[in-house]
Amino acid sequence: GGTEWVAICPLSRIPLESGVCAKVDGVQIAVFRIRADQVYALSNYDPFSGTYILSRGLVGDKGGVLKVASPLYKHNFALETGQCLSVNGTRIPTYPVRVWEGEIQVMSTPRPRD
Repeated sequence: GGTEWVAICPLSRIPLESGVCAKVDGVQIAVFRIRADQVYALSNYDPFSGTYILSRGLVGDKGGVLKVASPLYKHNFALETGQCLSVNGTRIPTYPVRVWEGEIQVMSTPRPRD
């Protein structure tokens, strides 16, 4: 993966509480916009269905944790950490993401797991 910031799209192109899929360096990344300028990036790959689909999931809140629910099997993944909230020990990669001059930018190298 890359350690350069790659522009995805203008922030205004993603409606609030929804996501888009971006392909960066061959990696499918789901980018979600939560509030005006709060964005999260995680793998678009749902390990339970084996499909690249998480960018189409429903964004919400589970006990104070921002999450996306996979459209197929409804597993919830924390937007911040990629941790599955319904199956212990399952975690998907998250990616550095920022808003820079109105554009959403990501890196294709996953964040290290703490």
